[in-house]
Amino acid sequence: MKIGKKYVNASKLVDANKLYTIEEAATLLKKTSTTKFDSTIDVSFSLNVNPTLADQLIRGTLVLPHGNGKTKKILAITGTKAEEAKAAGADFVGGKDMLEKIQKENWFGFDVIVATPDMMGELGKMGRVLGPKGLMPNPKSGTVSMQIGQAITEIKKGKISYRVDKDGNLNVSVARCSFSDAAIVDNVKALCAAVVKSRPSSVKGVYIRNAVVHTTMGPGIHITFDGRN
Repeated sequence: MKIGKKYVNASKLVDANKLYTIEEAATLLKKTSTTKFDSTIDVSFSLNVNPTLADQLIRGTLVLPHGNGKTKKILAITGTKAEEAKAAGADFVGGKDMLEKIQKENWFGFDVIVATPDMMGELGKMGRVLGPKGLMPNPKSGTVSMQIGQAITEIKKGKISYRVDKDGNLNVSVARCSFSDAAIVDNVKALCAAVVKSRPSSVKGVYIRNAVVHTTMGPGIHITFDGRN
């Protein structure tokens, strides 16, 4: 695979054998960005977990202190709280009519669905359509709630969901290069604290094998933080 000159030059700025503090990494990220657009900043973890075991399936939600720079379009499905959803900033609001639009028009002009519990019976019928796209609302992710206004507000403020993959890896977008160093540090620390807190009691020895922060198409920067090991 051919490696671009920009990537090669950016990689020279990173010591592959060093564990950087989050503060050091935040400054270095902007120097190693190789794109002309506002690159996304991701944190990738390699965890010593077995996701096939229920207690080691690391997943959760988190409201990042400064959001992650991505604006999500929200579809609210509710039969009783349409006005509350609109007031909270939902981009689309409806009930069965919106579900029919998805089915008949193959419409997916939204990023997340938030629903009240009374509509889950109708949504359940669309599992084959919404499930594969990761759009099915779930109480565990906070997208099924009677407090639909609060759920929408949290997502608009930067609430993210994370889940470990089958190989024990976790990748989360936490910021953009245009963020201040302080905002990047706050967001990365918030995510790291959440992952550390999620450590299963059944995991022995090292929990976080590796933690890397990187920009879109930029080199990885290995980081250290409280509770990493």
